[in-house]
Amino acid sequence: MKKIFKAAGVFAICIYCTACNNTESNADTSSIPTQEKQLRDSVSKYPDSLLLKENLIQYFRENSNYGQAIAETEKAIQNNSGSARLWDIKATLYFLNKDTVNAAKAFEKAIAIEPQAVYKISLGLIYAQTKNATALTLADDLLKDSSTKAGKQAQFIKGFYYSYLGDYQKAISFFNTCLAMDYTYTDAYKEKAICLYNLTKYKEAIESLEKAVALQSTYDEAYYWLGRCYEKINQPKDAIMNYQAAIQIDPDYAEAKDRLARLGMK
Repeated sequence: MKKIFKAAGVFAICIYCTACNNTESNADTSSIPTQEKQLRDSVSKYPDSLLLKENLIQYFRENSNYGQAIAETEKAIQNNSGSARLWDIKATLYFLNKDTVNAAKAFEKAIAIEPQAVYKISLGLIYAQTKNATALTLADDLLKDSSTKAGKQAQFIKGFYYSYLGDYQKAISFFNTCLAMDYTYTDAYKEKAICLYNLTKYKEAIESLEKAVALQSTYDEAYYWLGRCYEKINQPKDAIMNYQAAIQIDPDYAEAKDRLARLGMK
């Protein structure tokens, strides 16, 4: 959940909004990035194309300009309010922008339109992260409907919920159930390890994280938590090695950089 927020492109967006609000304006649009202008021109030429609108939204998302991406999604929803996909996109953007309240509301709207399991899983994770017990209800709904084949995700949601509540032993039991259903579920290994870390069971946490990186060698968060665990058992060299591995995968991993700095590394 590491996100880097950038202010780039704000000036161009302001110019665009001014031009849209005043069709008689002679505002200079030369500072709008070429790719953005091309995308906007395509949307203007084919205003009924949802795909082109999604491409414009994705452009802003890829540039971490979540506010503008949300604004473009809201424009698209005005003409397609019954599109669960658009509400899903909007919810995801709110989540990336660290607005869990509006993310939850948007996922609720998507589910009301089209109660797909994938939307319920996303909403359940947000509820769990915000300590909302409705997460358990959503998880039970997923378990009752065998057609969704979302049993492992339901168990993960329950584990996630109890982890955020601080009931780490109970959380671990659900993560174990999840892993019994799918031993390749790397996120379950990582979340289980975080619970073990919080219970000061560092060696057990390391075992869980090592399984995660064995399955996914590019799992930056698992390497980060390995570093945290090795620090706790006073093995700084191993901690440094794992923090460096996390940064090699994600050069913008601020938390890993901070831990390296604490260990005297740059």
